[in-house]
Amino acid sequence: MFKTSIRTIGVMTSGGDAPGMNPAIRAVVRTALSNGIRVIGIEDGYEGMLNGRFREMGPRDVGGILQRGGTILRTARSMEFKTPEGQRKAIRQLSSAGIEAVVIIGGDGSLTGGLKLQEQGVPVIGIPGSIDNDIYGTDMCIGVDTALNTIVDAIDKLRDTASSHNRAFLVETMGRDCGYLAVQAGIICGAEMTIIPEYETPFEEVAEAVEDAYKRGKSHCIIVVAEGAKMNANELAAKLQEMNVGFDTRVTVLGHVQRGGKPTAFDRFLATRFGVKAVEFLLSGQTGVMTALTGRDITPLPLATVVNNRRTLSEEYIKMARILAR
Repeated sequence: MFKTSIRTIGVMTSGGDAPGMNPAIRAVVRTALSNGIRVIGIEDGYEGMLNGRFREMGPRDVGGILQRGGTILRTARSMEFKTPEGQRKAIRQLSSAGIEAVVIIGGDGSLTGGLKLQEQGVPVIGIPGSIDNDIYGTDMCIGVDTALNTIVDAIDKLRDTASSHNRAFLVETMGRDCGYLAVQAGIICGAEMTIIPEYETPFEEVAEAVEDAYKRGKSHCIIVVAEGAKMNANELAAKLQEMNVGFDTRVTVLGHVQRGGKPTAFDRFLATRFGVKAVEFLLSGQTGVMTALTGRDITPLPLATVVNNRRTLSEEYIKMARILAR
């Protein structure tokens, strides 16, 4: 049992949903309750915080949600909260509901909002939830493993039909600013090329890779394109079709299907560890921090460090993707 003066905490999910958010909510609620702490669920992210969409949560409220994708608290984006006036309004709502601290599950924007609350006197713990794995300071975020498995399953199926019809498939993954999912999928699925936002890939290189695969007698060609790349999958496919590189080209945009589905065992366990540690950090007096996976351990990392730094994609992964595509 932790000694703490906090009697009531809030828990919320914010920004884009990620598989594993529900297990994190469950862990926060049950860990807090086991320490005699009341838990209030904040619905619809910061928008719900501004409008007082609160509900008390007991152990049964989080029963049977481990296997569910999405988030039972729902999520929304709020422009109003980004303003000083909106933040003051949110703090008044928290105070009126008796919420003394908040656990925020979400991505970079959500954690930035958490830092704003912390700076104005509201104790905050952040939990990284982002399928793009683009949050600084943690080896892995909630949702990444599930999203990656969804992409791999899709590419494996596309490869079957690509081989049957002698086609090149350009598969667009999520990753507006970060190419982590695309690079990982490219390596795991044996793609001929991976195109990411971090590096500009000349179209000539793409055309050369596709034509080379055709000349070497391959029955198909797979190119993985992150959505934030300079040229999107549809533009690339159109230009390749014009050049007549051998393969007939097709595009599959995976889109929001990557966010859905049952969280994998890895995501369920990681989210649970994050949720338990979030409450433990809070009750032991460590606030204004994010739960971070560092090796095998969950460690506290200051929110200011998280939001003021940008995660970079491993050069090792990029090099590996290029070598293995040959």
